[in-house]
Amino acid sequence: MSDFITLGDVLLDIQAGKSFQTAEVLARPDELGVLKVSAVTWSAFRADEAKALQGEYEPAESHKVKKGDLLISRANTKELVGAVVLVDRDYPLRLLSDKTLRLVVDEQQACKEFLLFALRSSTARKHIEHFATGTSDSMRNISQGVITSIPIRLPEIKKQRQIAAHLKAQLAEVDAARKAAVTQAQETSALITAVYQDAFQHIVPVAVPQTLCEAPSGWQWHKLTDVARLESGHTPSRSRPDWWGGDISWVSLTEIRALDGRWVESTLIKTNEAGIANSAARILPRGTVCFSRTASVGFVTVMAAPMATSQDFANWVCGGGLDPEYLMYALIRSRTELRELATGATHKTIYMPTLESFHVCTPPWQSNTRSSQLLKKSSHKSHNFKLSSRRSNVS
Repeated sequence: MSDFITLGDVLLDIQAGKSFQTAEVLARPDELGVLKVSAVTWSAFRADEAKALQGEYEPAESHKVKKGDLLISRANTKELVGAVVLVDRDYPLRLLSDKTLRLVVDEQQACKEFLLFALRSSTARKHIEHFATGTSDSMRNISQGVITSIPIRLPEIKKQRQIAAHLKAQLAEVDAARKAAVTQAQETSALITAVYQDAFQHIVPVAVPQTLCEAPSGWQWHKLTDVARLESGHTPSRSRPDWWGGDISWVSLTEIRALDGRWVESTLIKTNEAGIANSAARILPRGTVCFSRTASVGFVTVMAAPMATSQDFANWVCGGGLDPEYLMYALIRSRTELRELATGATHKTIYMPTLESFHVCTPPWQSNTRSSQLLKKSSHKSHNFKLSSRRSNVS
């Protein structure tokens, strides 16, 4: 046999389910269900992704999902059409639909575990995505002819089994590392949450009047605009390239996720004196606290130098009785609750009247700054963990 074949050379049959009448609810584990296209993705087979069957039906054996089935989706998004899974056990209550196909493999010639990985290769994906039909990326289709013509490099059967076993072992190690990283991230997040709750005496320190809780002993609620000046931002005209690319940093939603919980020394996007002069944008002083109020609601940074922001931010220039870092961490601690104040059908926004009603609960000044220092150390640990996780994922 040549190393280079098409998938059809090692298939005995391609079996499809049928178009069943289904309800618009997921099937319970103990009732018949017809597979949705989301049951076959790039992960393990998802038996829970099935619609409940309507009416009485005695399923044919060929429609039942069984252990060892190599299933391929003939309809899905551009990225998922042609996705394959290998079923790990029998699922007598799960039925193939007309959009999910069973590949019946000649196991004298090909190892199903090897084909699983081969059909996920870049060569196979290029073929599938090139020949998939449909006018929208949200739903593409492939024919059985496209499936049988998928090019595959096929070594002899013993080598196939060795390659499949090696890949399976490697992927198991990756999955174990991923789960360990997720667990560590959850533990770190729980620790950070506990630190925040302890630092703020288990209250939500930034809130609107109707949700203010009792202030801890020695603490006091203030209307935020009484202790900090509220400023909005603005965007110089994008049609004027001469107003961009100067030396004035301009905080935008593009970078705010990376800047969250940190002082911002400089931004990638910059404007210039002409951009400021010809717009409603203002250069705000060092220590200004910037809170994203639209789209990516709730992210916070503090200016380490004078700069401007887009209109997507509420900016507070703190007075002498409010530490900027304290306000930043107070806003982060209150993020979940503040996001609930955002309204809008497409992009959620916290509007200025609501921002003007914000209240902040503060301890005396010395405790104010001590809380900031404690949270700063905790934030740095969290940031370093995220960076190390990203590096591990890349390597």
